[in-house]
Amino acid sequence: MGQVVGGQSSFEFLNMSNSPHVTALGGISIANPANDISLALQNPAMMRPGMHNQLALNYNNFYGDIKILNLQYGYHSQKLNTSFFTGIQYFNYGSFQNTDDLGNYFGDFHAVDYAITLGASRKYLEHWRYGAAVKWASSALYDARASAALLDVGINYYDTASLLDFGVTAKNMGATVRKYIPGNPAEPLPFDLQAGISKRFKHMPLKLFATIHHLYQWDIQYNNPDDNTSTGLLGSTDTVSNKGSFTQKLFRHFIFGAELQMQRLVITASYNTLHRQEMVLKTKPGAAGFAFGLSLNLNKFQIHYGRSYYHVAGAYNEFGLNFHLNKMMGMGKFGERNHWSTEYPDWD
Repeated sequence: MGQVVGGQSSFEFLNMSNSPHVTALGGISIANPANDISLALQNPAMMRPGMHNQLALNYNNFYGDIKILNLQYGYHSQKLNTSFFTGIQYFNYGSFQNTDDLGNYFGDFHAVDYAITLGASRKYLEHWRYGAAVKWASSALYDARASAALLDVGINYYDTASLLDFGVTAKNMGATVRKYIPGNPAEPLPFDLQAGISKRFKHMPLKLFATIHHLYQWDIQYNNPDDNTSTGLLGSTDTVSNKGSFTQKLFRHFIFGAELQMQRLVITASYNTLHRQEMVLKTKPGAAGFAFGLSLNLNKFQIHYGRSYYHVAGAYNEFGLNFHLNKMMGMGKFGERNHWSTEYPDWD
């Protein structure tokens, strides 16, 4: 998401997908009752007892040889009646040559971004959950470094009878702690307000999704000079801006997705309207805006794969493993005291 409406805030990497499952769902997924710990970083209210002792490790081979690693872990405290989770996002942009304006070489340097998240959620009444997560984000670009403290809050409603899920989350609220350039005004943070809904059908293995992002801003259209047209009249040249219609501006906020579950195999597909409209080439549209994925849910672990198309230049691939640690190993008497091997109902 940050690649399309980016350039207006710092720490844009926080808007990147944190797992192949999320990637396959269009990059955002805040109302999905699937048992996948990575969804808790999308909406902290999605964390729940059924994700107790689940560990997710994800690798993303992004464009330009950028390496992205993600880790998520969840733990439910029976004593506190609260579900906790943590996550780490790490972006390695590789090595760059340090030169001056005359081309003199002064060695290499690396650029990295990372964020650490700690969150918790609790149940409210029969169908509701609410949650919050604090984040520490850091960015190092040569000798310029920045850091920020941020907060995500979210709510989720899930009816196990109708299989309807609804969620709302506000992301990346906070303040810059250290600025890239001391003395300059702090860059804005990548705040976003999102809402989502999903519906699973009782008599067919299909789940449909719709997500709305940037609810606080109506027009998120990129002002591309190439979209303007010039008209000549009596030797003069006038430039006319081809602004999008009401419908185009509206649907730029939407992501649509679907999942087909066949026993343990889940097939995912999605369409991100903003990615499509902003990244597609008019002469060669390709599959920009579409994403696909596969998930294999086994007893002790899950295997996830996601493939997303941003541009006709090619797609990127993401792989992940989710481990149910409480099913894979014990911790003796220490584990018994801390309910390490306990299996809780997913939506208790």
